[in-house]
Amino acid sequence: MNIKHSQLVRQLAGGHFLTDGGMETDLVFNKGVELPCFAAFDLLSTDWGRELLWEYYQGYLDLAARHRAGFILESPTWRANWDWGVQIGYSAAELAAINRQAIDFLAKVREQHPASADLPILISGNIGPRGDGYVADNLMTAEQARAYHGEQLAVFTEADVDLVSAFTLNYVEEAEGIVGAAQDRDLPVVISFTVETDGHLPTGDSLGDAIARVDDSSGGYPLYYMINCAHPSHFEQRLRADSTWRQRIGGLRGNASRCSHAELDAAEALDAGDPEEFANDYRRLQQLLPGLRVYGGCCGTDLRHVASIAQVCLG
Repeated sequence: MNIKHSQLVRQLAGGHFLTDGGMETDLVFNKGVELPCFAAFDLLSTDWGRELLWEYYQGYLDLAARHRAGFILESPTWRANWDWGVQIGYSAAELAAINRQAIDFLAKVREQHPASADLPILISGNIGPRGDGYVADNLMTAEQARAYHGEQLAVFTEADVDLVSAFTLNYVEEAEGIVGAAQDRDLPVVISFTVETDGHLPTGDSLGDAIARVDDSSGGYPLYYMINCAHPSHFEQRLRADSTWRQRIGGLRGNASRCSHAELDAAEALDAGDPEEFANDYRRLQQLLPGLRVYGGCCGTDLRHVASIAQVCLG
């Protein structure tokens, strides 16, 4: 474990952190922004897009300051990999440049909110799956995923992120590959799985088995695991089992909607649920997860939901 990794472990153990909600759904449905391929990173290519992202992050950082919580700034690069970037018209060189620009942008955002030892602000290089976040397609072996995602992680290494976070992963081998690519570069990494309404990954693997397999193949390298892009009701019962893997879950970014992934894909309107009810769901999960430190949202959530979570879970 390198020095940066050890420092992050101590920081995360020392307090609670907020992060943002569902950036893409918030921008598309609440703010009327067109995102090609649901890719927020493209906003960094225009002045108005950067201004929009700047305002987006400010609201969350102000919320964290009010609750004396740390904050994890996730870069808007969930789809800034080759398979998605090429569909929007980005070359490999342009993708690398936009990933670097995303981290530089967050560094400037952080400068406006001075952090302290008690209230750290961490910059996370955000990566997503090669394929669809809801469907286990375009499957790779762990070694193929290691090489594929290694390109984006190499840029984040040069940009000196605090950590990298991989979201909406739906099969184990891709997670193993990302962790391997992070290990190659001494990058602290967080792995976030998505689950279906039965609490299992789209491949049918249980969340506990997925975490165990990634830990076994990497010597427990991930800082912690997260669950994202699923409503708390989809996985709460799975967390009630008396199992050690629950202790490895350090963050939650749930969906506001109780709908399945297939239903969400077909929906033409946003289901934002009830922010207060959503926060109470988190409160129950907080009691089940002894290692829970990071609170945010995913599809359908926005600042209202994270503010409710902060009020209920952090006080």
